[in-house]
Amino acid sequence: MEFRIARGDLAEAVGRAARALPARTPVPVLGGLLLTAQEGRLTVSGSDFETTARVRAEAEVGVAGRVLVLGRRLLDICRVVPEGPVSCALEGARFTVEADGTRFGLSTLPYEEYPALPEAPPEYGAVDAEAFATAVGQVAVAAGRDDTLPALTGVRLRLDGEEMTLSASDRYRYAVRRLEWKPRAGSAGEPVEVLVPARRLLETARGLARCGSARVLLDPGAGPAAGAGTVGFEGGGARTLLRRLEGRLPGYGALFELPGASVAEVEAAALTEAVRRVAVVAEANSPVRLDFAAADGSLLVRAGYGDDVAAQRLPAVLRGAGEASVAFDPAYLLDALNSFECPGLRIELLGAGQRALLVGTGAAAAHQHLLMSLKQLV
Repeated sequence: MEFRIARGDLAEAVGRAARALPARTPVPVLGGLLLTAQEGRLTVSGSDFETTARVRAEAEVGVAGRVLVLGRRLLDICRVVPEGPVSCALEGARFTVEADGTRFGLSTLPYEEYPALPEAPPEYGAVDAEAFATAVGQVAVAAGRDDTLPALTGVRLRLDGEEMTLSASDRYRYAVRRLEWKPRAGSAGEPVEVLVPARRLLETARGLARCGSARVLLDPGAGPAAGAGTVGFEGGGARTLLRRLEGRLPGYGALFELPGASVAEVEAAALTEAVRRVAVVAEANSPVRLDFAAADGSLLVRAGYGDDVAAQRLPAVLRGAGEASVAFDPAYLLDALNSFECPGLRIELLGAGQRALLVGTGAAAAHQHLLMSLKQLV
């Protein structure tokens, strides 16, 4: 095996494939990246059984072949190898990486013991990669992090006609984002729902953001039971397969209906900055309070106790009540506010200890984030 490749192309391919490597594994070969050189290209693959990444890059291949090397060690080498063309070769049981007079040697792993990588499901449609990455980032923040409740650590992907809906919840908040997508001709039938790990989906979407269009690979007839069923995303020479999670997220239709709610409108960036500013005096489990007043068209953002307090007043419009007060966990509130990319924000309020719905204005109305307010107003 012998090939020559641009340093940037090698570093990008290795870096993207290495995202699929397990943090720790008792099986040494799972810590490896599989490099396959053939027909003018290099393919770098990595997997931890839950995620499989395969990245292709152009290369001058002198001798075709494959090799399995320690992935994180190769990633470290790619970060420090000099700029310019990089020559790589398999010399016996050693894999060498050489550029501009600098030479590295790596021991190899037995690729015969490497598990067979799963086959990709068929193409089901395509979505704007940048819009998809933004949408995933907006909902993944609401996904749970408790691995004992795996369904809550996922993002639900619903495909219905030409609309894609992403949603996530950890029981205390619920984020939903809708966007357009293009189903493959003949594939738009009954709505399809799949649940995939939020963290892995976020990494995948970020890696695809500059690809222009991302292809969605999915077999709607394959179920997630016993690991049967993956969802794939492909673009820019990279393909990532994510194993589907079992279980379902609770529905959000009724939760997002707030009859009789007061409605406040405020500048999103100003509220985000005010919450970030006053939250510095909030102790652990201490809320940030929002006091809306219709009479003077203001919002008072405040936090803290005793002498350690902070407050900032902002302009705001309140409809449906003379005044309204709610309090939130500052971290949850900031997560929600930071996920919006719009100038204005509409907040529907039922009162202390009840649901509050944050909705983007204008074209951003496709993004909604539900929060539970705290019962105690301080």
